[in-house]
Amino acid sequence: MVDTSQRRRHDNPPPRTANSESEVLRGFLDYLRASIAAKVDGAPEPMARTSAVPSGTTLLGLLQHLTYVERWIFLGDDVTDWQATFVVEPSVRAADIVARYRNAVERANEVLDDCTDLAAPLPKSRPGRPSASVRWALTHMIEETGRHAGHADILRELIDGTTGR
Repeated sequence: MVDTSQRRRHDNPPPRTANSESEVLRGFLDYLRASIAAKVDGAPEPMARTSAVPSGTTLLGLLQHLTYVERWIFLGDDVTDWQATFVVEPSVRAADIVARYRNAVERANEVLDDCTDLAAPLPKSRPGRPSASVRWALTHMIEETGRHAGHADILRELIDGTTGR
């Protein structure tokens, strides 16, 4: 059994945001983004890429997948094989995946900064497909990031006993 007495982190509560719908949605999304990046950042490298569950899910795979989702939704990148987005090549370092994720989030936020109407379509759409509304995109990213942040909580605890957001 893993000794977790040294690895329990204080849970950060959900953010206090302003009252507008956009500020609430973006505040919660950024909170979840920071939570999952923190789960991966500092995880022991060999274990962060090794699965401890039958599905084969890894910490690095989760964050890499979310990088693709951010880029797909907000930047208009095309993804043809979602399952492949979970597979991390052995030569890719954990720090590189964290940096790519943070870069995708930064670029997505730049797009969102110019979106003042939540009902409007996102400005960057994939060719031949209608663009989702900003509201839908934010809500979907909260759901997707929250779901995978929960997976990351469990995987990180299995790796080294670290808990908390």
